[in-house]
This record gives sequence, C-alpha cells and structure tokens, in this order.
Amino acid sequence: MGHRKFSAPKHGSLAFLPRGRARRIIARIRHWPEYTGKEPKLLGFAGYKAGTTHVIYIENKKTSPQYGQEVTKVATVIEAPPMFVIGIRGYSKDINGYRLITEVLADPSTYPKELKLDRVLTLPKKENYNFEEKMAKFEENVEKFTQIRLLLATQPTIAGIHKKKPEILEYPIGAASIESALEYAKSKIGKTIVVNEVFSPGQFVDVIAITKGHGFQGPVKRWGIRILQHKSRKTKRGVGSIGPWHPARVMYTVPRAGQMGFHQRTEYNKIILKIGSSGEEITPKGGFPHYGVVKSNYILLLGTVPGPVKRLIRLRDAIRPPKSKYELPESRGEYQITYISLESKQ
Repeated sequence: MGHRKFSAPKHGSLAFLPRGRARRIIARIRHWPEYTGKEPKLLGFAGYKAGTTHVIYIENKKTSPQYGQEVTKVATVIEAPPMFVIGIRGYSKDINGYRLITEVLADPSTYPKELKLDRVLTLPKKENYNFEEKMAKFEENVEKFTQIRLLLATQPTIAGIHKKKPEILEYPIGAASIESALEYAKSKIGKTIVVNEVFSPGQFVDVIAITKGHGFQGPVKRWGIRILQHKSRKTKRGVGSIGPWHPARVMYTVPRAGQMGFHQRTEYNKIILKIGSSGEEITPKGGFPHYGVVKSNYILLLGTVPGPVKRLIRLRDAIRPPKSKYELPESRGEYQITYISLESKQ
C-alpha cells in the first residue's frame, strides 16, 4: 500500500479578508497616480459595462512569442457617455489626508435638461445663484489648495442603459501646477467631457468596480474545499476540523460560510484597444445580453473587468504601469485590430 496523504494545500486566497459586502454599489478610488505630463487633464473616467466579445488583433508586444502575429482574445465593451462637470472642489492635504476647503457649482442654467440632477442633489435656484461671485470667492483660496478635483455626473439617459438617476463622482486634475489645474477646471465647468479627452488607445488603465454578488454561500463554493465522504461526522460540505482546543477560538484562516461577491476589486494595467464614438460598430446582432444597444461613446478593453453588465466601472490612469520599455504604449503604438465579433451573444 502506498503512503496515504492526510494533508492538503490551502484552498482559496486569504488576500482579501474579511469578505464583506461593499458599502456602495459605486466603487471608491482611494489613491491616484502622480501626473508628470505638461498639459492638464482628468485622471479618470467612468462607464457602464455592456458585455464581452472577442477580437483578433496583431500582437505588438516585442517580447511576446506571438509578436507580429494575429491573436484572438476576449475584450470588454464599456459604454462611456460624456460626463457633465457640475462643479469644482479645492482640497488641502495634512497628516490626516485631503480636506475639502471650498467648492463652487456650475451655473444652473447650464445643466442639460435630460440630466436628472435633482434626483441626487439639492440644486441652487437660478434666480439666487451668482456664478461669477462664487467663482471669485473660490479663487481667493487657491493658495491653500494642494489638489483640485472636478465634480462630475454621468449621463445614463444618453447610454443604452435604462436608467435616469445619474452617479456623482470626483476625479482629480493632473497638472504641473495648481494654477494650470484651476484654469483647466474653469474651462470645463458647466460643460461635458468626452472619453477621448482623458484616455487614448494603447494606454494602460486601472479598473475599479464592485464584483458580481452571490449572496451567502457555504465553504465549498466560497473557498473551494473538498466535499467529505458520505460517512463523515455531522457534515459533508465543511472542513473536518475548525481548529485546536487552544487557542479556544476559530481562526480566521478556517474556511467558513459567509458573503460571497459584491466586493470592491481593482485590476491593474488593463489595455485600451479602441475608443469609439458610434456604438453601432461594436454592438452585436440583437444587442448585448441583459444590456441592449450601445448608443454613445465606448471603450474596448482587452480582457475582462469585475462586475455584471450595467455595473458602473470606474477607470483611472495606471498607478503602477509596467517598468519595461518594451511594454509601454509609446514603444508599441496603437493596436491593429483586424476583426471584432458582432455575432449574436444570446
């Protein structure tokens, strides 16, 4: 008889504990990259996950074994309609982090009619709001600012998603100085920003979103442990021992039942294959399952992203891009896509 093995390697990752539900369905971005460019720009954008398809492109990574050849891979379509700039916020930084100093909202007369901002904000009245006076008071505090952010609203009514209530998001402005960031913010307030102004094809971005929720699940599905034999004591869908006598408690490393999914996750260095303005060129026959037709601007990302369809996906400039010069976008150039599948996904 051979040697019988009584141990097994660890099942499931302990990297993300505790596995609790996210507080909000909109992901929170806690860190932003350091901007080194000359011209001021927004450091992120947002869109709605429409679905996945597959593309054929010519591999332009010089260190890849498939360099110069056609490669077939999965790609995700994110519909990214223009975002409306509601206002500007000025922050100062101390030992406790960033602290809001003051803000200014756009002139209420500039709000688009289809943007249902009254569903999420208490808007100022047009008669009593003096935008020039508010902006002058905002500029008086410019010496206190260490960061300027734009207050943005998504426009789901423009997208193919059946939704009216917009999401309110903050994105910082990357600039060489506070003065140039302020000038950029003043030129954008009360207007819309399109995704082409923020990202470009071939660029690395980070994807932050809330994953698909699975509710309360047992340890077999949640941790991937083995189902015990039918003669086992008390239970089959659980671990054989939940721990020793001492310490007299259940350790956090023991697979137990609990919440599975609906967690905030960040995926680094996703590549933008394409940015388009016409959703017809990317929508499959019959539309994307559970989403429909892409009607506005879109981003085609290589690979998959967290969350189900219709979930809000937040994007930012890559905070830790590859260090190898062969992997940077400037050494690769734009991706040459030879085929995008538009066959029905039903």
